Amino acid sequence: MDVGIGLPIGDPATLLTWAQRADAGPFSTLGLLDRLVYDNPEPLVALALLAGATSRIRVQSEVLLAPLRDTALLAKQAATLDRMSGGRLVLGLGVGGREDDHQVTGIDLHTRGRRLDEQMAVMRRLWSGEPYGAGIGPIGPAPARPGGPEVLFGGFKPAAIERVARWGDGFLAAAPPAWAGGLFDTARMYWKQYDRDGEPRIVAQINVALGPDEVIEDAGRNMHAYYAFTGMPDRLVAGLCTTPRDIRDALTRFADLGADEVMLYCYGLDPDQVDRLAELV
Repeated sequence: MDVGIGLPIGDPATLLTWAQRADAGPFSTLGLLDRLVYDNPEPLVALALLAGATSRIRVQSEVLLAPLRDTALLAKQAATLDRMSGGRLVLGLGVGGREDDHQVTGIDLHTRGRRLDEQMAVMRRLWSGEPYGAGIGPIGPAPARPGGPEVLFGGFKPAAIERVARWGDGFLAAAPPAWAGGLFDTARMYWKQYDRDGEPRIVAQINVALGPDEVIEDAGRNMHAYYAFTGMPDRLVAGLCTTPRDIRDALTRFADLGADEVMLYCYGLDPDQVDRLAELV
């Protein structure tokens, strides 16, 4: 099972340090969250910079809110990053649920799922080198991987998980081991219903903070602020894994559930966490 690092969003200037340390260690992937009305780096811009500063580690949006973006431009940006990174882009996509993100882009919150499906039909076509439409030619460059970069979908509702089988390559599950297994099974069920070969790649997530008390307190504050919109940030912060034993136990449980990769998501800004987590992996 691969293990990746979910990068903190609180200080974009530190991300190069995080990325280079992770690239030199045992980690498989760098992940980055997406919001619009929030103090976080834009993920495609940030991941492009991180891909250029590293040599082997994958770069993954987790998840990019595709409905907020122009479809043709997103297809071109993703293909460019995939091509220039040597196929290291993993495009994690989702619909989001924050009303303010949709208000500032003029996108209807209630039709975002339908819009994502329409976007995927266009992007798959463009990534395959086909014309955009009648009288409009193809949009390059060609991605490194034929048919486009690897696409994962995040979500919890059946419609979101079904999208994995219809359009994607795998499933991003930001859920604890206690109830992630049911989501994994649902993704695999839809995969079989759509007669897809093999199985979807399953990527899980553990929220972690490892280090002195100030690192854990910093992570808790940042996580609380990020999830305040849910109305239950205290509950989510309480699930933060803050000891080597807790993190190892969670990794073991996800391995037992058949996860292909687990992202250790960090909210604390201390980059020394990369080295501490490397010792566990």
